Amino acid sequence: MRVAIVGFPYSGKSCLFRALSGVPVEHLKVSEENLAAVHVPEPRLDVLEKVFRPKKRTEATMEFVDLPGSAEGDVEKAGLERHIPTLRQSDAMILIVRAFESGTVPPHGGRVDPERDLSQLRDEMLLADFAICAGRVEKLEKIVAKGTKERDQYRHELELLKRCQAALENEKPLRTVVQPGDEEKTLRSFGFLTQKPVLSVINVGEEHVAGGPSVRDEHAFATLAVCAPLEADLLQLPAGERPAFMTDYGIKALARDRIVGLCADALGVIFMLTAGPEEVRSWLLLKGMTAVEAAAKIHTDLARGFIKAETIAFDDLRAAGSLRDAKAAGKVRLEPKGYVVQDGDVITIKFNV
Repeated sequence: MRVAIVGFPYSGKSCLFRALSGVPVEHLKVSEENLAAVHVPEPRLDVLEKVFRPKKRTEATMEFVDLPGSAEGDVEKAGLERHIPTLRQSDAMILIVRAFESGTVPPHGGRVDPERDLSQLRDEMLLADFAICAGRVEKLEKIVAKGTKERDQYRHELELLKRCQAALENEKPLRTVVQPGDEEKTLRSFGFLTQKPVLSVINVGEEHVAGGPSVRDEHAFATLAVCAPLEADLLQLPAGERPAFMTDYGIKALARDRIVGLCADALGVIFMLTAGPEEVRSWLLLKGMTAVEAAAKIHTDLARGFIKAETIAFDDLRAAGSLRDAKAAGKVRLEPKGYVVQDGDVITIKFNV
């Protein structure tokens, strides 16, 4: 899972990236993309560690990418067009806008206006999607007019894209008009920006860190207020020293944990768990993934030689106290390839290659 961070120059993109990743400022690449994998908290691993006493614990990770800003002389844009390939390959986006005053850092557009900035960011996303959509519609119209054998297949795609084009012309993000299932799968290869889930971060000053966001983004999955420089500094402190500073500022939870959790919710992911004496581990899966698809996430050989998925719900394992007792109580199931994995399933793949 990859999440791209976008915003106007001096909005705090790199600070937020540091607050999520813990990467020191001196290690950031100024004119290139910065990428980091961030652990997704999964407290159920605590229980599995007690049950299995493994040698190793591994948490699932989510990738965050910090995109460099606009080119010199083009400071009025967030520079999304420069990063279209990266953005289209990302699963979600974080829009960060500035809501703090500074005598040394000039604000976008001459004044601090987070609501305006969010609107302009969305305009760039709409325009980027419209260009791709309009180009594909034009191509499909020519194909359908020729009456090829695949005309019916292309006609279905054309009708869907025309509906998308109309929505974009009316400034509606595509996720409000595209239905999950077949329509979403048809459009998946385009990587439309306005089809992706979005989290909006209002970058506030230290004096407002304990309050809520100054504006609400009705188009975002969630909107939250963060003081990105402060959160980045907190992550550089030893873990034992953080609580005292967080209490002083009225911070109940690190922005990293809040944002990672919200991104997971926005993406609709679930946790699959694997456990044994060697390792307990969490895996991120999209809702609806089958057992054989989950096996492929672990290793392609497991999917290729899939036999059954030995499965137990986390709550059943915790109640039993051990895998042996859970089996004795009939709580362990052998599921086929097509079984839809549920959140918290503890799975062992039986395979033969």
